[in-house]
Amino acid sequence: MNTFKKQNLKINNKKAKFNFEFIDKYIVGIILQGSEIKSIRNYNVNFNDSYCYIKNKEVFIKNLHISEFKQASINNHDPLRDRKLLLTKREIKKLKKGISEKGLTIIPVNLFINDKGLCKLTIALSKSKKTYDKKNKIKESDIEKDKNKQVKDFNIY
Repeated sequence: MNTFKKQNLKINNKKAKFNFEFIDKYIVGIILQGSEIKSIRNYNVNFNDSYCYIKNKEVFIKNLHISEFKQASINNHDPLRDRKLLLTKREIKKLKKGISEKGLTIIPVNLFINDKGLCKLTIALSKSKKTYDKKNKIKESDIEKDKNKQVKDFNIY
């Protein structure tokens, strides 16, 4: 009987939604070492400047920083190593076609552990947003915050 408690872990790439427009999302497996999964469970992951690329019909993620696990001693991992992603051939073909024809990029959206205890990564085929789109998004969110604040102030009295 398992006595450990399952952890609902989800680490989001906050900048991805702001800087990119998602066209297609995929949930993929990721090949990790033992010390890497322990660091992920401690939320020691950084998505800054991470992206995916295709090499020899395989997909890899670059610049995903998973901090070293302090208790692993000699058997620790390289924090910025390229990690292989597990996709089907059909998914890889779709991604390759999107990158070559439309000038899109593949970025990681979030990292989570599923019900079976396996680490999964959500990646998205995405297009970069223009600066005016970003400014409009900030403007809309500020207006929404002001509306919510006014409603709360009105309900107090």
